[in-house]
Amino acid sequence: MMAMASDSGVTTIRCDTCGKTNRVPVAASGKPRCGNCKAPLPWLVDADDDSFADIVDRAHVPVLVDLWAPWCGPCRMVSPALEQIAHELAGRIKLVKVNVDTAPAIARRFEAQSIPMLIMMSDAQVLGRRVGAAPADQLRTWVAELLPDNGPETATTSPSR
Repeated sequence: MMAMASDSGVTTIRCDTCGKTNRVPVAASGKPRCGNCKAPLPWLVDADDDSFADIVDRAHVPVLVDLWAPWCGPCRMVSPALEQIAHELAGRIKLVKVNVDTAPAIARRFEAQSIPMLIMMSDAQVLGRRVGAAPADQLRTWVAELLPDNGPETATTSPSR
């Protein structure tokens, strides 16, 4: 479930641990935690040409950027897997979705010829790119391999819900 962004630069995210709804800034230092149980929250936000620098380039955690479009079937197939990965790696990554139709400057910046295009970034630097749809397990492995602090807990799967 994608978080809902608002005009105020805040998104609401439901905690996977206790179920409470939390307001989380789309751009902030640190990592979001549940105000109730203090568990790490999945950080899922949307960005556009105007907000990308604040949300992605200045992020203090690795960012998985999903360049997509609403009319793209493979993009819609990959989206739930990416959101699941963001939940599994809560507190370790930030998932940022960029609609290339409404963010042409970002699409040009990354030379997006095909979508979905996934870009893993850290400290405003591209760590890796991947184009096209892939099964969740392949995406999970790709993300885990690119995380700067790649450790044994990186490639874990989420418990059953």
